[in-house]
Amino acid sequence: MSSGALRSRSRWAVVAVATLASAACAVEPPDVGRLDRVYAPPAEIVRIYSLRSGQTFGGLLDGVITANEQAALLMAFREHASPRRMRSGTEISLRYRSEDEYLRGVDVALTPDETLRLSREPLGWRSELIETPIYIDTLFASGEIETVLWNAVVRNPVLTELTYEDRNNLIDHLDRVFQWQVDFSRQIRVGDTYRFAFEREVRPDGSMRAGKLLAAELVNSGTAYHAIWFDPNGDGSGSYYDLAGESVRRAFLLKPLAYRRISSRFTNSRYHPILRTWRSHRGVDYAADAGTDIMATSDGVVIHRGFDSSYGNSIQIRHPNGFVTRYAHMRAFRGGIVVGSRVKQGEVIGYVGATGLATGPHLHYEMLRGGRHMDPLSVDLPAGDPVPSEDRGRWRDEMGVRVALLETIPGAGPVRDFVAQAEAGTTTREGRAETPSGGLQ
Repeated sequence: MSSGALRSRSRWAVVAVATLASAACAVEPPDVGRLDRVYAPPAEIVRIYSLRSGQTFGGLLDGVITANEQAALLMAFREHASPRRMRSGTEISLRYRSEDEYLRGVDVALTPDETLRLSREPLGWRSELIETPIYIDTLFASGEIETVLWNAVVRNPVLTELTYEDRNNLIDHLDRVFQWQVDFSRQIRVGDTYRFAFEREVRPDGSMRAGKLLAAELVNSGTAYHAIWFDPNGDGSGSYYDLAGESVRRAFLLKPLAYRRISSRFTNSRYHPILRTWRSHRGVDYAADAGTDIMATSDGVVIHRGFDSSYGNSIQIRHPNGFVTRYAHMRAFRGGIVVGSRVKQGEVIGYVGATGLATGPHLHYEMLRGGRHMDPLSVDLPAGDPVPSEDRGRWRDEMGVRVALLETIPGAGPVRDFVAQAEAGTTTREGRAETPSGGLQ
C-alpha cells in the first residue's frame, strides 16, 4: 500500500470518528432522576481548650487518658518542649475518632508558628513539630499625616484588614528604617506623607509572621527621604540605602526603644522628683510600659550587668572608638546576657522597669565617649558603609525594580527624579534635591 493511500485512509478515519462523535453528542442522555443527598460524618471530632491560669497540661488531661498514658504522652511532649513552660491561654486540641470517640491525637499550639502534634499509636505516643504554613505577598500603602504618624498608619483604609498588632509592626519598621533621618516622636508634622511597599510572610489566619520594607518614602517638612532594601551577600542580612547607594544606617541607633516618647532630656540642671533637688541629667529618659524590649544601640561587649545604686538594674556596653552606652532602671535582663557577651545593634538586652531611683517604668539611656557624657540626641554619629563598589551594577538593577514598585503608589511625586539627581551627585545624604550652587530646592 502506498504512503499516499495510508494518508488517505487516515484522513477518512478521522472524519469517521468526528462524525460518530457528532452523532453521539446529538443523542440526549437518559434522565436518571435526582439523587438523594449523602451525608458523610467527619473523620474525627476536635475539641479545643485553652489552658487556664494555674492549670497544668496533665491536669487538663485528667479523666481523658489514664495516668500511665499521661506519663507516656508527656515523655513524647518533652522531646520538643517543656510542659512546665506552657503559658495560660495555650490552645490545646483533642482529636477524637468520630465513630467511637477514641482519643487519637493531641495538638498543642506552642507558638503562632509551631504546633506540637502528639499521635496515639499501639505502642505509645509519637510527637512531631508542625510548622505553620505561610504565603508571601506585598502590601502597598500611602497616606498623609493629619495628626500623628501612628494614626495615619493604623487608620489607613488600605490596612484595615490587618491585625492591630501587624499595623503597629508596620509603624515599627518605618521607625527603624528612618530613625536616623527623622525622629518620629518629635519631628513628624501635619501634612507629611509616606508610602511603602512591604513584603510579608502571612499565616493562614491572616496574621504576619515576618516582613521587610522593600522600598519606602517619607516626606517630612517638604524633604523627601528614601530607603531601598538591598542584600549584597544574598544571605538575608541586607540593609537600607538611599537613592545614591549610601547607607541610611548609623553606627548607633538613635534610641534603644521602638517609637517611644521622650520624658526627660539631657540637661545640666533638672529637678529630681525623688531626691527633690536640682542636679544634672546626663542621659535621655524614654517613657514606656514595664516589660518593653530594650535594644543595644550598637555592636559591642557587655562590661556591666547587675544592680548599680540609683541606676537600679543596668547594663553597660563598650563599643568601638571609645563609646560606652548605659541602660538603667531595667526590670530584668534578657537570658544569656552576661558580662563579656557580644551583642549586635538592635539585639534585645533587657526589659523596661522602675528599679533604682525611678518614679515609674521608663528607660534611662546614656552615651559616653572617652569617659565623658554626650547628648545621645545631638551627637554626630558615623554612617554605615555604602553599597560595595563591586555590587553597584546589581544595586542599580534591584533599585530600579523597587523604585518602580514605589511609583505605583500615590505619593509626593516621581521617585525617578530623585534617582537622577542622586546619580548626578546633586542630592544631600538625606535625599533633598540641591541646585548646583548648593542651595536647597
